Amino acid sequence: MKIVALNGLLGYGYSEEALNVAFSEKVDYLGVDAGSTDPGPYYLGSGKSFTDRGAVKRDLMLALPKALEHKTPFIIGTAGGAGSSEHVAWLKEILLEIAKEKSLNFKLGTVLSDVSIDYAIEKFNDGKMIAMSEEFTAEIKESKRIVSQIGVAPIIKLLEQKVDVILCGRACDTAIYAAPCVYEGYDEGLAFHMAKIMECGAMCSEPVAAADVMQAYIYDDYFELRPANPIRKCTVDRVAAHTLYEQSNPYLIFEPDGVCDLTNSKFEQVDERTVRVSGSVFHEAEEKTLKLEGVKIAGYRTICPATIYDPKTIENIDIIINTVTEFVKENTKDSLPKDSYKIFFKTSGGKESSMGIMIDVVAKTQAFADTVCALARSRMLHCDYEGRKSSAGNLAFLFSPSDIHVGEVYEFSVFHLVKVDSLLETAKIIVEEI
Repeated sequence: MKIVALNGLLGYGYSEEALNVAFSEKVDYLGVDAGSTDPGPYYLGSGKSFTDRGAVKRDLMLALPKALEHKTPFIIGTAGGAGSSEHVAWLKEILLEIAKEKSLNFKLGTVLSDVSIDYAIEKFNDGKMIAMSEEFTAEIKESKRIVSQIGVAPIIKLLEQKVDVILCGRACDTAIYAAPCVYEGYDEGLAFHMAKIMECGAMCSEPVAAADVMQAYIYDDYFELRPANPIRKCTVDRVAAHTLYEQSNPYLIFEPDGVCDLTNSKFEQVDERTVRVSGSVFHEAEEKTLKLEGVKIAGYRTICPATIYDPKTIENIDIIINTVTEFVKENTKDSLPKDSYKIFFKTSGGKESSMGIMIDVVAKTQAFADTVCALARSRMLHCDYEGRKSSAGNLAFLFSPSDIHVGEVYEFSVFHLVKVDSLLETAKIIVEEI
């Protein structure tokens, strides 16, 4: 059976030629990951995508008609970057737009994986959440959104209903590619190991690229990986290395369904561009778990990026930062509530001739953040220190205005495993004709 990964992330782009190469022979399933927590909590909190709409549409504009033409089920994981219902709606809108423009009809299966605050609190109170604190309910209650990271089970349910396109909320990256293999009866150890490697597209090839097409062929006792783009090749080193990608244990890959054991995995170079993998074993979990991801508002941010070119100023930067910090504290003690802001000074470079510095303020309101950033910026600009020769400014500002409103800041309020009775219990499955 042949499975194709469109690329490492929907919206990152890929070679159209590579897609055509992949479909020059039968493709049983096409998949693509559309999200990640790598960009942090902001996107789940805001309901916005971290990938560009135009770029996402371009990737789908080529792939969707191709999949439908070849009757290849197309699985999309973690819609819109963070996988909440808002993100799913955003990506669904793009699919419908393409369908209208190209006169496409298809059967769409959607998996929503949002959970309520009450659900999370109930799990915590029942001792089914692995949490770090006994007072964790307060954190949960502050959450703006909470999603569960589904495994293969909901996707398999939709494959059973013979849908053409599957659009998932928050999902394990591996679920996209492992689900069709498990559904078709292939060995789960091979299925999950293969899925782990190909979830980032051509990242397991040389030259490395998340923005390209990867092909996988799964058999009874092994699977093979070969990039679709002829300029790339899979090597044992690259494939083995990507097995370790984002893993805390080099031998075990943990999934909602269980653990993929790589202790006896074997990697072989079949030809110049193809690697074969065998020996991976799957152990079913005694206790099923899903990960919950929730975010809350942490405040509002204002930043001021600048550069320092005076070696003497760079030499005294720690003294300057301490002076500015105390100045801001003194000048806001009567006007701003206690603990209403946090200020950070982020430096980069540190070479004798130049240093980048970012004044970063997070406060309870945007106005508070603006006030603190302005005070810090003006004080740092003219801060004196021993041995200072210049009476002009210490900072060279990158922009005018110098201070930039970043807006709402989010932080994770929930990032925990919960024990579940069924791996379907957080999934809302919808099937419709488009």
